[in-house]
Amino acid sequence: MTMQEMRLQKYLAQCGLASRRKAEELIKQGRVSVNGIKVSEMGLKISERDIVLVDGKKTALEAKKIYIMLNKPCGYITSAKDQFSRKTVLDLVEGVEERVYPVGRLDYDTSGLLILTNDGEFTNRMTHPRHETNKVYIAEVKGRPDSQDLSSFEKGLSIDNYITAPAKIKIMEKKADSTVAEIIIHEGRNRQIRKMCSAIGHPVISLKRIAIGGLKLGELPEGQWRYLTDAEIDLLRTH
Repeated sequence: MTMQEMRLQKYLAQCGLASRRKAEELIKQGRVSVNGIKVSEMGLKISERDIVLVDGKKTALEAKKIYIMLNKPCGYITSAKDQFSRKTVLDLVEGVEERVYPVGRLDYDTSGLLILTNDGEFTNRMTHPRHETNKVYIAEVKGRPDSQDLSSFEKGLSIDNYITAPAKIKIMEKKADSTVAEIIIHEGRNRQIRKMCSAIGHPVISLKRIAIGGLKLGELPEGQWRYLTDAEIDLLRTH
């Protein structure tokens, strides 16, 4: 594939290695070399004549962009490798020849909708805070949140030395010792919903993501995946 001159981090993203932000981390970590010279600063522009290695392996632009919806089960991590040899979501997408990676993340003990792709620009758009992509979850929490709990949750809570952005929470079902709620957030901080629910005194029992930016999980069975349709990809790009 021919290419115009472009910044190194954008090139790495378009190779399907990672999002542009993750590509910048690879460069900062000294894991990228261009024409035999290790690169650690941003901004270098390259062309198709340059030889780019990541961890000593040659890179190449992905010719075909792939977009996958996965219904992630609990017990899988959303990264390519794990130091503890736990199962990763890539174990669930057998038969995909292209090297894909998750868009954002879902915790080990959270299930539901996860997008995987080799399109770094798409990933950057979906995960950048300025785009405020809504994510919808179904959470079962301990106890029965009252109106004050719900109001605090929606206005923003102090967790990990920051105030969460406004969120939405709606009670769906009241059980004997727990409550099922629909939660909508657009941030994606580590274990954010679990921390928010704990902050109002109602820890999460189970958590499942059912929608991202208008894309719905639907009836896709747990542990299964499918390619996104062109209409779904356009929906995500223009949300």
